[in-house]
Amino acid sequence: MPQPTGAELEAVRERRARLREKYLVAKEQRPPTTARGIHHAAFVCRDVEETIRFYQDFLGFPLVELVENRDYEGSSHFFFDLGNGNLLGFFDFPGHDHQPYLETIGALQHLAISVTDEQFRAAKQKLDDSGVGYLGPDRGVEDSVYIRDPNGMGVELYREELGKFEGLDLL
Repeated sequence: MPQPTGAELEAVRERRARLREKYLVAKEQRPPTTARGIHHAAFVCRDVEETIRFYQDFLGFPLVELVENRDYEGSSHFFFDLGNGNLLGFFDFPGHDHQPYLETIGALQHLAISVTDEQFRAAKQKLDDSGVGYLGPDRGVEDSVYIRDPNGMGVELYREELGKFEGLDLL
């Protein structure tokens, strides 16, 4: 994907600076959120069993429920435990002809999942041992490994505490 350069890049940076100035409120002055958190994020999967094997068996996120989708007969709705009360959900839609995953407006760019240093090292070793391709420390990012799940979704294993970004307290 082409990145902006020259005058276009400068205009993008100026716009971001204006948006930060206009909307970003200092932590001490920020009102409390009206939400309790994300109950679950739900995505569409190609194959239920393949998705379970990836998230539970490969990444270590326990499957905690698998039921029929209440809105579509024959469809499965299932959840994985991501820790701290966070759930990752999936649906399949038998009979639908889905397009391959596309990173576009309104779609997920990637899902960043916080892991401990120990979990990060173990996951990276597992990826290396299995030959699963990833982007990570080789591109200058020491605390992230980016992979694609069986559905094409971007998943980042991020060695960072919840509520922080690049060592900064956001919450």
